[in-house]
Amino acid sequence: MENSINKGIVDVITLGCSKNLVDSEQLMRQFDVLGYTVRHDAENPDGDIVIINTCGFIGDAKEESINTILQFADLRKQQKIQKLFVMGCLSERYLKELRSEMPEVDKFYGKFNYNDILTDLGQDYRADLRLERTLTTPNHYAYIKISEGCNRTCSYCAIPIITGKHRSRTMEDIENEVKGLVSNGVKEFQLIAQDLSYYGQDRYKTSKLAELTQRLSDINGVEWLRLHYAYPAHFPYDLLKVVRERDNVCNYLDIALQHVSDNMLTKMRRNITSAQTYELIDRLRTEVPDIHLRTTLLLGHPGETEDDVEELKTFIRKARFERLGAFAFSNEEGTYAYKTFKDDIPEEVKHRRVDEIMSIQQGISAEVNQAKIGKTLKVMIDRVEDEYFVGRTEYDSPEVDPEVLIPITTQGVEKGAFYNAKIIGSTDFDLYGE
Repeated sequence: MENSINKGIVDVITLGCSKNLVDSEQLMRQFDVLGYTVRHDAENPDGDIVIINTCGFIGDAKEESINTILQFADLRKQQKIQKLFVMGCLSERYLKELRSEMPEVDKFYGKFNYNDILTDLGQDYRADLRLERTLTTPNHYAYIKISEGCNRTCSYCAIPIITGKHRSRTMEDIENEVKGLVSNGVKEFQLIAQDLSYYGQDRYKTSKLAELTQRLSDINGVEWLRLHYAYPAHFPYDLLKVVRERDNVCNYLDIALQHVSDNMLTKMRRNITSAQTYELIDRLRTEVPDIHLRTTLLLGHPGETEDDVEELKTFIRKARFERLGAFAFSNEEGTYAYKTFKDDIPEEVKHRRVDEIMSIQQGISAEVNQAKIGKTLKVMIDRVEDEYFVGRTEYDSPEVDPEVLIPITTQGVEKGAFYNAKIIGSTDFDLYGE
């Protein structure tokens, strides 16, 4: 039996967000310790066992997940792979339909029972390793999931349908996970959740995001902490003191606003007004003067008028977000919007509105980057690409934000290390340093 395990290759493919990535990494660690060879997002996945971790959030993501499953179902039919397992958000949401439509898949698992894959292969799940992961990121940074689920009732969002109610992890559990990762050389941590703002409300009956951030920043070896996916309503303002005063808490906040007109905020069920949104941005910038804000906007939700879009454009020009993404409304079954409104804005209008917003943002991003020329910034080097060492500042999260390009001819630069770089040039979305 031992020999067959050692020969076994497991290919894990992760689709969707960094929260899914954490699940994949935890499962990979279990396979690692059992002696399997584990690969992640390999160029040509052809292991004995293929595990696809799916996304089921919006139309495009569902389509990508289904196409990926079909591709490997075909290989399974041809017996080019021995086992095909599917886990994650899509199979949590559409378990019955997928089972009946894709018999080539050996078994579907949801979002929370994926450790049963081990049991079904005749292996034991190692509970003592539950805080350990096989990192798929460069080994100097990692994502830390501080909670699961969401208690919000936004009209367009299927996440609560998939993940259920908000469940905060204990602060001790998160601290122990971070300490373990630090001991393995991780220096930078992105705190992630469906909704950071709600952290602690369920478990401790009060918001604990500020205290958690402070406790993690106290851990020796944590050089950067960055916060992703805060919710604007009932924002935990005590967090801002921690961001301002702690050198290793990045001056960065990812807070998805979705819209600004009262008409749309009401239809989207966001529990915040336009005036409160302006007040929130003003307070974030006043209390942490150097903060870089990332936000997400949703265009084309039922009921959105051209006036709403114009109001949003005015807001973007005033708020001058350093980072911004815009997306077209996807009519997701089971959501409030699906049951209540007619999806009557044509796709081309939705996408035109997205393009108009992103065009304004491109100009703002270019100006934000240009303002950094001549400054010396602390840069973490992630990788080498073509003629450059590619790094990031504290204002830049991996995968989504601008990068700093330093000529490869520079002496003594290593991946996973921090350097001071003088910014000597910029484009709309990247910086050049030396």
